[in-house]
Amino acid sequence: MKDRACPLIVVAAAAAVLLSGCAADAPSPPATGGASAAGAPGSATDGPALDVEVVLDGLDVAWDVALTPEGTALITERGGRLFAHDDRGTREVEADLGDLFVGSEAGLMGLAVSPDFARTRELFLCHATQDGGQPQDVRVTRWRLSDDAAGAERTGTVVDGLPISSGRHSGCRLRFAPDGALHVGTGDAAVGEHPQDPQSLGGKTLRVHPDGTVPRDNPFADREGGGALVYTLGHRNVQGLAVQPGTGALWSVEHGPDVDDEINVLEPGGNYGWDPVPGYDESVPMTDREKFPDAVEAVWSSGRPTAATSGAVFLEGEQWGAWDGALAVAELKNTGVGVHQVDGTRITGTTRMAELEDAHGRLRSLALDAEGALWVTTSNGDDDAVLRVTPRG
Repeated sequence: MKDRACPLIVVAAAAAVLLSGCAADAPSPPATGGASAAGAPGSATDGPALDVEVVLDGLDVAWDVALTPEGTALITERGGRLFAHDDRGTREVEADLGDLFVGSEAGLMGLAVSPDFARTRELFLCHATQDGGQPQDVRVTRWRLSDDAAGAERTGTVVDGLPISSGRHSGCRLRFAPDGALHVGTGDAAVGEHPQDPQSLGGKTLRVHPDGTVPRDNPFADREGGGALVYTLGHRNVQGLAVQPGTGALWSVEHGPDVDDEINVLEPGGNYGWDPVPGYDESVPMTDREKFPDAVEAVWSSGRPTAATSGAVFLEGEQWGAWDGALAVAELKNTGVGVHQVDGTRITGTTRMAELEDAHGRLRSLALDAEGALWVTTSNGDDDAVLRVTPRG
């Protein structure tokens, strides 16, 4: 029998989240199939039949999920609750988030477990903050999880000053790279100048040590202030980060306006070409090669309409058959998971997980556990769930 979360806490600000949002986060007809920026993708290969288990339900805008080495699943809700689920059951983790701001797309968002968790029990959260009820910034904080996973103590701030306006385009995805650096995918806060401003942390991916210091080999490490953390720039709203097995390459997934959600392979110092100025002109190209001839082209874009691509992870393990090594991407509008088969840094074909298609509503985050099973969060705002997806047989 599936476990249920404790009864929902109704918060006025959280309710407002469900009534607001942007075009990329709102329901729309399914996409007709994306095209790669390097040309139309080839034929896709179907993967295995899948079993889908509802591990946990009764959640409210479940945002991220991550697994600890001991097998505990940690889940964030955008409204501010953190849950732990394992063979001991489900419990809300006591964590002081009294400075949390919830509004539009902002709140408690990304989650990452430290590579040294077995020794440090550290985890990292990305969340919006408020001061006197007004949005202040988005930041990454460091926490220590108790042995019973019933409480977490905040032990420091890793990065602050990520821009926020109404809460729109707040990012915020966290992913550790094989070298131990923490990567942060940010949103542009719907402010046109942020993606190309070298000192703004909005519309970027960032690279930082877990203690908040700047890696010496960052592409802009010699800059003053927060700009030294910038790894790539020219993004709109990074919703997914994934590390490619074998190569260690970092891939990003982001929302387009009403055209061209993108999958990108991140190059240190790369400019990905989003520059919606003057004002916030969403009719400009996601990758503006006329304005930025050296802008890095996406390896895949949705075309029109967008799918509201979100969390991403590479599938691993022979149980996935032809999908072993493929990039799985959750979609909010299409209410499913796209599977993008890759060859190096090329996407060679795209198919979908039939068992998840239109079955659980909007899907936001993906993670693999130690057995290679896929964990999925739904993001409907009403009885959201955490799913565990395994290849049958």
